[in-house]
Amino acid sequence: MNPFAGTGLADAHVDAQVDAHDDRTDRAQDSALERPRTRWTRWLLVTAVVVGIAHVLDPWAWQLRMPTVYEKDWGRLLRIQGFLPTWGVVALAWWLQRVGHADRKRGAALLLFSPVAGGIAAELLKLLLRRLRPDAEHFGYAFRAFSDGPWSNRGMGLPSSHVLVAFAGAFALGRLFPRARWVFYTLAAGCAMTRVLANAHYLSDTVVAACVAWAVVALIDARVGTGIAERSERSPG
Repeated sequence: MNPFAGTGLADAHVDAQVDAHDDRTDRAQDSALERPRTRWTRWLLVTAVVVGIAHVLDPWAWQLRMPTVYEKDWGRLLRIQGFLPTWGVVALAWWLQRVGHADRKRGAALLLFSPVAGGIAAELLKLLLRRLRPDAEHFGYAFRAFSDGPWSNRGMGLPSSHVLVAFAGAFALGRLFPRARWVFYTLAAGCAMTRVLANAHYLSDTVVAACVAWAVVALIDARVGTGIAERSERSPG
């Protein structure tokens, strides 16, 4: 029983509860709007730092060579993380496994479209940034003029297409299986390592690719509206 019933205090008490509820709702909405902004700000800061560090380390990493890396089974295993059809197979496996689940289409879309969009982004960025692949004999960054084959990315290496596809797939899988995400990230990092050892890319080519891949997957995830990561974390096992 409300002790203030029949008095003006009862109305004031109800109004205070309504105001408090409205305040909580407003704060929750503001927080929901702020979280994506905070994530993108953090991404920009982390990208600036790690890309800067990678450029400092490029002269050292350029000296690391293993010409036979892709003659090794482990080298081929790591490289195919950046092979686009690999992720078509993974998306198909998700599609077949998740029959009857509400997240079936959305998860398959995330696994398929993230690497595809990553590969497209890599090719477009190469045309924009125009930095060539490493020279085997002399270290130094070289760029191709826009007047020289403006629509050809032949010989360009920034960012690495293989690594961007690999990390896009890894970040997508990480959202679906958050407890196992570091397994996928390690495989993608291994793909990056092989590209450096093969002297196909500078270290910074691969780091830029990884950073762009995170952004690509975040945009694809927001677009398809999966929300799968949160549901997966709440599920038992």
